[in-house]
Amino acid sequence: MRKADVDLLDGAKTYWVPAVHAPVCDWPGAPGCRRGARFLIDEASLRPARDNYPLFESRGDCLRWIMAHRVELVRTAPDADVTPVDLARWLLGLSG
Repeated sequence: MRKADVDLLDGAKTYWVPAVHAPVCDWPGAPGCRRGARFLIDEASLRPARDNYPLFESRGDCLRWIMAHRVELVRTAPDADVTPVDLARWLLGLSG
């Protein structure tokens, strides 16, 4: 999902995305970031990013995707917990 396409989503539905917080300043997962910076996970590279993220219609589907890619996520998002978050709340800064 491209961030530019968010307006095309059905506002009556809840969508889930994998997200992560930078655990430290200048985190290896996103060099130059501040501690606590919020990122979604890029669908292709599986790296912390703010665009091109996978989109799921249920929290369970998002969790299954995270578990299926956990080995790569440990490498690309070291020392951080990748969790499913409600996309609308994330975009508003209200959740992980």
